[in-house]
Amino acid sequence: MPKVTLRHTFHVRNTPAALRAHLSQPQSYVGLSPLVVAVRDIQERDGETHYVSVERFTFLGMVKYDNLIKVTLRSTPETVEGKVDSPGGVRLDYRFALTEKDGGTEVEDTLVVHAWNRPLLGFAAKKAREVQLARAGVLASRLAS
Repeated sequence: MPKVTLRHTFHVRNTPAALRAHLSQPQSYVGLSPLVVAVRDIQERDGETHYVSVERFTFLGMVKYDNLIKVTLRSTPETVEGKVDSPGGVRLDYRFALTEKDGGTEVEDTLVVHAWNRPLLGFAAKKAREVQLARAGVLASRLAS
């Protein structure tokens, strides 16, 4: 299965603990990704959070499609990480490494996008990169202390 790795490092003026708490809650991902409009079916099992995320795509400015994706989320003292399984044949592994730095937190946002073919991988990686870059600004504004 082809894959691509995307990395983005940015700074948030708040503590690693505050970011970890925020990123460990499924509800926080609504709006954190411009595509995510809802989360549901949240379950805690074996130290992980499992839920369904609703991604809304709009095609040609009028056709809306809700993509229901299964998400697994887990937290460690230094990271929040997980995986996303989309019914369209796209899988995403993600990791937020949180390091105290310069009176706040340096966030290293790493995404590994997998898809069953190269054209789909190109589309998914482009969308994932757009979301990744937008997420930095959203987190910075949500958690500015």
